[in-house]
Amino acid sequence: MKGVVFTEFMEMVESRMGLDMLDRIITEAALPNDGAYTSVGTYDHAELVRLVTALSNATGLNTQQLIFIFGEQLFQRFSVSYPALFGDVHNAFDFLSRIDGVIHVEVRKLYPDAELPKLECERPSANELTILYSSPRGFGDLAAGLIAGCIKHFDEPISVTRTDLEKLDACHRVRFDLVRG
Repeated sequence: MKGVVFTEFMEMVESRMGLDMLDRIITEAALPNDGAYTSVGTYDHAELVRLVTALSNATGLNTQQLIFIFGEQLFQRFSVSYPALFGDVHNAFDFLSRIDGVIHVEVRKLYPDAELPKLECERPSANELTILYSSPRGFGDLAAGLIAGCIKHFDEPISVTRTDLEKLDACHRVRFDLVRG
């Protein structure tokens, strides 16, 4: 997992809960690098799970909620840090539909070793979008938060229904059905 995800998570914890909380969870997570991440590095996704678990223990919020909240904030940070990805897109469906074919292609140019989830999109109608998320890392809650962040960014009335599917070839799969209206 790319280090930018780790650095953004730590930034979220520090800005929302303070430096003491960040230090606390780094200590509890017993990370191999003592929490020293760079945005361009690549790290084991299990370390992020350990950080989220430590934050859950410290706050009483469940890990799914924390990962979802992080996904929302991560989308907002991406929209500020990478405005070129948003320049010619004016709604959530168009943005989400181009993640695999455009955005992930650009990410791979910058980070050839990035292990990205697969997002297959289907547009049954102008007001519907179906996204099939699959990844061996199983961060469906992060995907849900990123989708929610996208919807907030474009300020659209979109409802989301999530269906967790059975694993296929060791990949976690989640279906998101979005309806504008």
